[in-house]
Amino acid sequence: MKKGGQIFLLVFFIFLLIIVNYNFLDSRLEGFLIGNSIEHAKVTRIVDGDTIKINNNETIRFLGINTPERGEEYYQEAKEFLEKLILNKTIKIERGKEDRDQYERLLRYVFLENENINLELVENGLANPYIYDTDKYTQSLRDAWLTCIKENKNLCEKSKDECADCVELEELDVKSQTLILYNSCNFPCSLEDWTIKDEGRKKFVFPDFILKSNNEVKIKIGNETDTESVLFWKGKDYIWTFGGDTLFLRDSEGKLVLWESY
Repeated sequence: MKKGGQIFLLVFFIFLLIIVNYNFLDSRLEGFLIGNSIEHAKVTRIVDGDTIKINNNETIRFLGINTPERGEEYYQEAKEFLEKLILNKTIKIERGKEDRDQYERLLRYVFLENENINLELVENGLANPYIYDTDKYTQSLRDAWLTCIKENKNLCEKSKDECADCVELEELDVKSQTLILYNSCNFPCSLEDWTIKDEGRKKFVFPDFILKSNNEVKIKIGNETDTESVLFWKGKDYIWTFGGDTLFLRDSEGKLVLWESY
């Protein structure tokens, strides 16, 4: 076959490919132009506040955020928020640096009519940022959390416990996986059922413990017996990640006492 004929056939097949796969190529081209993989999908099920199912039965884990687990406050609210917003609707999904998590779920940012739903969940106090690999939305997620704190919404609601202004974070040592809390008030504080949590699912629940006035308590990883000055976070290899994390301290009602990112 002559060269001219080969070129004609090549052009013909490219044209045919474009006609048959227009929607597919359009989605891929959009992803190429902005430097990310972007696709469209229909939401068929809301698993929880940060996990959904789409039309090909793939599971999507919302990237960059973490919502409360079943049994925790605002679990149901986060799930219902997604049900009202995106269930049975076509969404745009955008990947970050990683494609899947350890459970083979797709890691994605979810958009509805160009609104970033991951950010919406954080701004409405139904999720906290969960940054384990920075990307172009990392700062937006942190800004959304600050907006939530300012508006005192849901997970960001400030504790009204009398000890909320007494208990301070004195130290968080990632290397030794140790943190120290200090009671700056002139009266003792009961920390029973208060919790410490990281950005993910690791949670420490205080036993029946009194933090005396102008005293400190150290929380360490280990299976040793608690003392008046040291409590042990049992059954963990590590809590605080070296790449960055956030500590959330909440009272027995689940209200926010303090948070600290590093």
